[in-house]
Amino acid sequence: MDRAIVAIVGRPNVGKSTLFNRIVGQRIAIVEDVPGITRDRLYSEAEWRGRQFVVTDTGGILFNETDPLKVQTAQQAQLAIDEADVILFVVDATEGITGTDEELAEELRKTQQVPVLVVANKVDNEKLELEAAQFYQMGLGEVYPVSSVHGRGLADLLDAVVDTMPPTTGQEALPSDAIRLSIVGRPNVGKSSMVNAILGEERVIVSNIPGTTRDAIDTLFKHNEHELVLIDTAGIRRAGKIQGSVEYYTVLRAIRALERSDVALLIIDAADGITDGDKRVGGYIYQAGRGCVIVVNKWDMVKGKISYREFTAQIRKEIAFLNFAPVVFTSALEGFGVKDAVETAIEVSANHALRIPTGELNRIIQDALDAHPLAVKGRELKIRYATMPSVKPPTIILFVNDPDLVHFSYIRYLENQIRKVYGYEGTPIRILPRKGEKGKD
Repeated sequence: MDRAIVAIVGRPNVGKSTLFNRIVGQRIAIVEDVPGITRDRLYSEAEWRGRQFVVTDTGGILFNETDPLKVQTAQQAQLAIDEADVILFVVDATEGITGTDEELAEELRKTQQVPVLVVANKVDNEKLELEAAQFYQMGLGEVYPVSSVHGRGLADLLDAVVDTMPPTTGQEALPSDAIRLSIVGRPNVGKSSMVNAILGEERVIVSNIPGTTRDAIDTLFKHNEHELVLIDTAGIRRAGKIQGSVEYYTVLRAIRALERSDVALLIIDAADGITDGDKRVGGYIYQAGRGCVIVVNKWDMVKGKISYREFTAQIRKEIAFLNFAPVVFTSALEGFGVKDAVETAIEVSANHALRIPTGELNRIIQDALDAHPLAVKGRELKIRYATMPSVKPPTIILFVNDPDLVHFSYIRYLENQIRKVYGYEGTPIRILPRKGEKGKD
C-alpha cells in the first residue's frame, strides 16, 4: 500500500507506451485474464530497488479525443500534475524539440510540487545521446537519454524515479487493525453523499488524518467495536475544464484509493443502470485484489420500477468478474441501507484476510481433483502441493507437474470448490499454478 504514482506524459508517437511496457516489464503484476475486464489497461505495478510503485500511461487517452491538440496537451499535463508523485515527460531525441513539446513543458514548469524527469527516448547510439542534450533548453532539469526498445539508460532513469519519490506517509498514524474502506466509482454516482451518510450515520469520528492522496482526508471512525478508515475519492476538481479527460482523472483517483484500502465500495447509480464506466472501475478493484461491496445508490429514484432481484441479476450479467461481491441497495440522501453497506464491508474485510490452514487447503484441492480429474492431450494434471502464502487477497500457489495443463476454466472450478467450503464473499481469490519440485508427489 501507499505506493507512489509515476505518470508518463508526452505528445503522440514519442514512445510513451513502449517506455511503460519496458518499466513494468521489470516486474509485471499478476493479473488474471478474466473475461469482462477491459484489456486496455492504463496502469500497472512496477518495482525497482525494492520500492513498489504504480506506472500510468497517458497515451491513447487524451490525444485521441476530438478536442484540439493544444487543449488536450494542457489537459494531460494538468491531470498528471494533479495526481502523480513523479512525472516522466517523454520526448523524441530523433526529432528534437517540437512546438507541442514546448507547450507541454510550459505547463509542467508551472508546478513545483511534482518532480518532472525529462526522458529523451529513442536514443539508440552515442551520437543521439549527445543530441539529447538540447532538451535541457526546456528548463525542466536533468535529461535522461533512453532507448525504450532496447532498454538503454533505463536503470539510470529508474534510479532517479525512486530517488525522487516521496517517502511513504500516513500509514503510521493509523491503528494497525483498522479496516481501510475506499469509496470509488465514476463521476456523479453519489460518492460524496455516501461519505457524508456513512460519517453521519456513525456519529463517532475519531480523527481526521491527512491521506497520501492530495486534498484527501482519511477519516478514522468506529462502528460498534470496529475501527475503520474512510478513504474518500469523491472530489473531481475542475470538472468543467477537463472535459473528455474525466475518465483518466477518475482512474488515477481510484488507483490511489485502492492502493491504500482493504475493501472498496463500488458506487453505482441506480437511475443510470450499469454503465461501461462502472465495469471499468470494477475492473480496477479486481486487478488491485481488493475486497469489494457493490453499492447501488439512489435506489429511491427507481424504487417500484425494478426489483432488487432484477437489478442484481443485471449486475451479475454485466459485471460477471465481480460475482463474488455482495450487492447492497442504498439511498445516501435518505440514509437507507448505509449501515448495511458498512457492516457488509466489515464482513468482507474479514474474508479478505482469511487464511485456510495448509492441511485443510490441500484436502479441498485434492478432493476437487479427484472429483474432476484434468487431462490434456493424454497428460494428466497432478497437483503435488498447495499453500496460501499471503492474504489480502487470499493467494494460493499450486505446485503441479505442468502449469500449462491448468486452463483458466479449471482455476475457476477450483475457486468454486474453495468457496463452497469457506465462502470468501466479497474477496477475489488468486490461484497461481507453479512447476512443482521434481520427485515431490
